[in-house]
Amino acid sequence: MSDYKDVYFTSKDGLRLYARDYAAAQPSSKLPVICIHGLTRNSADFNELAPLLAQQGRRVIAVDVRGRGRSQRADKVAHYHPWVYANDIVSLAEQLGINRAVFIGTSMGGLITMTLALRKSKLIAAAVLNDVGPKLSQKGLDRIAGYAGDGMHCANWEQARNYIKYINQSAFPHNTDEEWDKWARRAFAENAQGELELQYDPLIATPLKTGKLKATSWLARWAFKRLSRNRPCLLVRGSISDLLEDEQANYMKQVCPQLQYVEVPQIGHAPMLTEPEAQQALQNFLQQVE
Repeated sequence: MSDYKDVYFTSKDGLRLYARDYAAAQPSSKLPVICIHGLTRNSADFNELAPLLAQQGRRVIAVDVRGRGRSQRADKVAHYHPWVYANDIVSLAEQLGINRAVFIGTSMGGLITMTLALRKSKLIAAAVLNDVGPKLSQKGLDRIAGYAGDGMHCANWEQARNYIKYINQSAFPHNTDEEWDKWARRAFAENAQGELELQYDPLIATPLKTGKLKATSWLARWAFKRLSRNRPCLLVRGSISDLLEDEQANYMKQVCPQLQYVEVPQIGHAPMLTEPEAQQALQNFLQQVE
């Protein structure tokens, strides 16, 4: 039996978008949590974290960003953009009656959260940035650009597992086959032809592949300063991350001296947030938020 309910909401440009809604395990006045995944991922990335947070008395919303999972694809490539994604999150909150929430953003989800600080800052009570920030390593961007949007199709689950392992093993060198299989089943779904295909529109990778997504920009730096001002923020970083290396993490600490920080050992981009170190940091962080 599912521990979440399916929620559909409508974007400002008329797309039908999807989210998973996990109810709090017990009545609580605690703020809800909105989880936003990375570039090529979907709401299933939080299928282990979300129930843990719900057991702690928080409602959890895990969204499929447009063009991913069960959310409709955009009509224009230009609409695969953090500002549009942030507008979609505003629509989600409005239609679910959420006025304030804790945000957990993995990779692209963190960029969306930072953008949201410019779009509707009061919606964000606190924020967790998972292996992402206003300055990124070009090395990591190039690696992701090398596989994102390739439209991979697989004949069976073994092939899907091997593909996921191939593109991610450098970041998760100690993953077991069981973990790779779980990851494949989050990333792939069967299409009408009986093939397994990645659950995202290949066009989502266009800004990255064309160089429009830069390693940093004045707008990204401004967005982080706006996000980290006067609200609790936690940065989670994989110790071997190639997207958020020491240089970029140190910049964030300098800009925001009160930034809380945890490093997940022997994990690259991006931690799943189910690792013991991440779990303890999240628990401590959420205890500071109403």
